[in-house]
Amino acid sequence: MDEADLRAARTRLGALVRRIRRTADLSQRQLAHALGVSIGAVAEAETGRRDLPATVLARAAGLAGLRLGLLDADGREVVGMTPHGVRDRADRRYPAHLDVRDGEQDWWHGNERYSRERPWYTFDRDRAYRDRFRQAMGTPSDHQEPRPGDSPAVRARVRRAVALLEADERRAAAVAERRRLGIVFDGADDPVCTCPAACEELLFAEEPLPARLQAVPHVQDCVCRCDIA
Repeated sequence: MDEADLRAARTRLGALVRRIRRTADLSQRQLAHALGVSIGAVAEAETGRRDLPATVLARAAGLAGLRLGLLDADGREVVGMTPHGVRDRADRRYPAHLDVRDGEQDWWHGNERYSRERPWYTFDRDRAYRDRFRQAMGTPSDHQEPRPGDSPAVRARVRRAVALLEADERRAAAVAERRRLGIVFDGADDPVCTCPAACEELLFAEEPLPARLQAVPHVQDCVCRCDIA
């Protein structure tokens, strides 16, 4: 803020202090006494020669039945961030300017994610990447609040269950379509997948898979060996 902006801000502050005194019907002396500050502090704030701490100004507004607030460009009030947002393992709030998300979503440890315990929540340190993420997903007004099932293990189980259900639905739809078209298979030639659930889980493994399983993602006792990918 340059000197001209500072003078303009102090002029606006002086007008607000005068409005507070008029609304509260208080002299400078009375307002100073109620706030526990000097008369000079009130007088100099009104004439634009000094600032008042925000806490003092808020208390002064309260004496007049008013309150301070933040307004956006359209004049709408902006509320403070929720105190109930998620916290890190040391029970600290995450930095306010960062966007927090579930830990399995592009965890920033990169390749080290296989050697470190996955966090419950993560964020982007890189400004350019964070800007791209916000452009694509929007900017949340607050950090998310804790929810039941936020742990990585629970979320992984939910993802596996959803994936297995969706796979079953795709298989059923494929069988129905073949029947509609009059395509009939019997015996060992029936292409309907009979993989156990463990094969599907390989597609959502938390650890890197051995080369053999990457090439043929089936468990040892799978007799189907279809293309589940």
